[in-house]
Amino acid sequence: MTERTIALVTGANKGIGYEIAAGLGALGWSVGVGARDDRRRSAAVEKLRAAGIDAFGVPLDVTDDASATAAARLIDGQAGRLDVLVNNAAIAGDMPQEPTRTAPATVRAVVETNVVGVIRVTNAMMPLLRRSASPRIVNMSSSVGSLTRQSGPDPERTAGPVAVAYAPSKTFLNAVTLQYARELSGTNVLINVGCPGYVATDLNGFRGVRTPEQGAAIAIKLATLPDDGPTGRFFDDAGIVPW
Repeated sequence: MTERTIALVTGANKGIGYEIAAGLGALGWSVGVGARDDRRRSAAVEKLRAAGIDAFGVPLDVTDDASATAAARLIDGQAGRLDVLVNNAAIAGDMPQEPTRTAPATVRAVVETNVVGVIRVTNAMMPLLRRSASPRIVNMSSSVGSLTRQSGPDPERTAGPVAVAYAPSKTFLNAVTLQYARELSGTNVLINVGCPGYVATDLNGFRGVRTPEQGAAIAIKLATLPDDGPTGRFFDDAGIVPW
């Protein structure tokens, strides 16, 4: 692109989302820091700008229709289009999540953020993405959403603990991504799923073994795919993740 690339990263005030924003900004892009907490969002933008990144704050609660609409209006007014959307915002929900002991309200809350929130933000941003010469959508999922890995006979290959809200929310997100890929087939919009690996964040009590910067790498790779790149696929650093 001859113009500066415009990106929006949801949940970008901390952790993997912040590192995705930092990585895209290091490419010379203008990056919207999507976050619902005003103080944390402003602090993240200030930190990114101090590092020489063209960052701007985007107030965004992915569970709220009006917030998503307002975020799209803000980006439209600032840039007139959106080139890359990274749907990173997610919650784990209260743990533990054994199916027989988990309240339906917990499942509902996790799906509202991790799945419905992605649909809400993607649809709000779609008119702006369609104005881009090379629009990219990256949905941040997890290997715990892989039914193949969840049902594997090898305990070392079985992804994550039993979690009736979080794990199926990522399976749901993967399926939703495929539906978008089918609808957008034949357009210039590429949409893919990325798994960051087991990253130390507050979502898992910082028990992960990878850094947020390492976790951000797959999102940056998928955000910068060439025009003939894949769409409707599930990737981690090692390559294709089985559905």
